[in-house]
Amino acid sequence: MITDLKINEEQKRKYYEAGWWTSDSIREVWHAQAARFAEREYVCDDTGSRYTYGEVDEAAGRLAAWLADEGISVGDVVTVQFPTWAEFCIAYVAVMKVGAVMHPVPRNYNDMDLEYAMNLVGSRAFLCPTFSHNVDYEAQIAAVRDAVPSLGPIAVLDKQAPSHTDFPTFADIFVRFEPMSAFAPVSADSVACILPTSGTTGKPKQAMLTHNNILFSERVFTRELERTEADVMFMPSPLNHATGFFHGLVSPMLLGGRAVLQQDFHAREAIELMNTEGVTWSMSATPFIFDMLNVLEADDGLAFQTLNLFCCGGAPLPPSLIERAFRHGILLCEIYGSTESCPHVYVPPSRCLEWDGAWSGAPFEGIEVRVIDGNGNEVCRGEQGEEISRGPHMFVGYLNEPERTDRALDDAGWFYSGDLCYQDEEGRIRINGRKKEVIIRGGENISAREIDDDLIGAPGLANSATIGMPDERLGERICTFVVPSDPTRPPTQDELIAYLKDRHVAKRLWPERVEVIDEIPVTATGKVKRFILAQILKERMEAEQRPI
Repeated sequence: MITDLKINEEQKRKYYEAGWWTSDSIREVWHAQAARFAEREYVCDDTGSRYTYGEVDEAAGRLAAWLADEGISVGDVVTVQFPTWAEFCIAYVAVMKVGAVMHPVPRNYNDMDLEYAMNLVGSRAFLCPTFSHNVDYEAQIAAVRDAVPSLGPIAVLDKQAPSHTDFPTFADIFVRFEPMSAFAPVSADSVACILPTSGTTGKPKQAMLTHNNILFSERVFTRELERTEADVMFMPSPLNHATGFFHGLVSPMLLGGRAVLQQDFHAREAIELMNTEGVTWSMSATPFIFDMLNVLEADDGLAFQTLNLFCCGGAPLPPSLIERAFRHGILLCEIYGSTESCPHVYVPPSRCLEWDGAWSGAPFEGIEVRVIDGNGNEVCRGEQGEEISRGPHMFVGYLNEPERTDRALDDAGWFYSGDLCYQDEEGRIRINGRKKEVIIRGGENISAREIDDDLIGAPGLANSATIGMPDERLGERICTFVVPSDPTRPPTQDELIAYLKDRHVAKRLWPERVEVIDEIPVTATGKVKRFILAQILKERMEAEQRPI
């Protein structure tokens, strides 16, 4: 049982009094929705799987009965490794029925990744496919099971290949067990899910979220975005992230709506799938909508037939992208948050065109946002500082890492995002960098993201990411990694500077070194992995110093 949770008691009372938190766990909410919408389709994917609420409930009930028979009970951690498949729903509902804790991990975790992650959280059970994407998941978990002392039962989903081990299959379990009918009590304030963060600086932290955290987040998310049970969500993002799991699956469930999953994102196929399934909204990182707009603009015969809202997270939206989307009938709204504080700021659909990328958004109801200086004091409106937030959505700590928890989440319930922003009198914020993405050049703080934003539209430039380059005299200089639109003719430093100069960008924001790269490394949610770029730069600079 996970007990070391960081919840401010005064805030907790406030959340219950306001009705933002209730005594219901996700299990109780699921049972109510499954009974009400038993015959309605809940989820489908592009591999051909389709399940109604009732079908998911029955299959999950049988899997839950097996888990309980194997000794899994309230508070135990169950690690789940799945592609973006509809069967993930059977797994998550089964875990909730038992009262256990979901721990979804990336489908590309290898055996060593699994060993590290499962030992960190003390996994008691493991669920995965037999095979997918040329990966033998059975062999992978078999290789590390003895290296995870807490690990007990393992079951495999035989969707794309038969099992070649003695692990029980989902098909076998569905035949042998009747659906669970007796349920142990679960507190809505207990941990429901542990999500590995999509960290940009190294080993992922394991963020803990309670039933109340998740339910509040998705209720306010769907309400403020004016979604109903008639809406159909498209989700191409990995299901081990808050975007894929919570927005993609929990949000539609709360509405009694549908979810449509795509195993591997391909822009043209995504558009066709959305049109076929009647998708009305989606939430993902900016590259997804960017690629789809490019496909639409290259093919006059293709169009979105039902999609009307696309929410973007991971990076500020440029006005040009918002305007392009609207020309295709789509409101493109920025959503801001993190694994720990997901989501908490949004652009209302009704203000999408009015704000036109000038703001990352305003807080959802019940959520507080402040902007502070390096001493923790609130700055004046319009001044840059670190964004911090507090509310019923907030995670309750990093599992087994109290020191990292205390650095990020204070005793009053404020989460220190590490993101830089400014705020206006209406409470709107504009994210314009990260503290760790600040280049300190000769004592002056320069936002790496601001440089990248200024370079958008430069001739010959498909993408860019800027980092600090070590410099003996100034501490750091500006180094920009560029992905050329034509690999045979990458833009030069002089050409980029000329572009910035023509746009009257201050000289202090000009790149002082340009490095060509095939692709900018990013996390699954679109955040630039600047620590990888820093390593690449270090290696290239060291190579320059070697004797010829």
